[in-house]
Amino acid sequence: MKTDKNELEAIFPKGEKGSADYFTGNAYNIGLVDVDSVFTTAVGNVYFEPGARSNWHSHPAGQILIITDGVGYHQIEGQPIETIKRGDVVKCPPNVRHWHGASPEVGLQQLYIVPNTEKGIVDWQEAVTDEQYFKNKK
Repeated sequence: MKTDKNELEAIFPKGEKGSADYFTGNAYNIGLVDVDSVFTTAVGNVYFEPGARSNWHSHPAGQILIITDGVGYHQIEGQPIETIKRGDVVKCPPNVRHWHGASPEVGLQQLYIVPNTEKGIVDWQEAVTDEQYFKNKK
């Protein structure tokens, strides 16, 4: 049950706090499907507190995001920032830099799917600056 319009309804456990090397703000990750030789796919949940976001990163085989609650942002390098919300599905193409995270006012929960992990999982890069993050708020 939600007690506040800005409070997210948890579907999965919150998980471990993400490293400041890869996230700005408080983001929590829990793996839901471990990679093995049969299912070469990683699946997990990330909970971003308001204002939290990932660094720029890419995935050798791409990534699919399924937004399960909240409001956030997603940006593929060179394209405008998109607002994402509960029920949205986002495809991040292979080897394309992007970032995603919560809006400043409302948190975000997302499932991530990283297919074909035999090609690699993630290439973390630099942090998204406040100027980049707030660009669409001007």
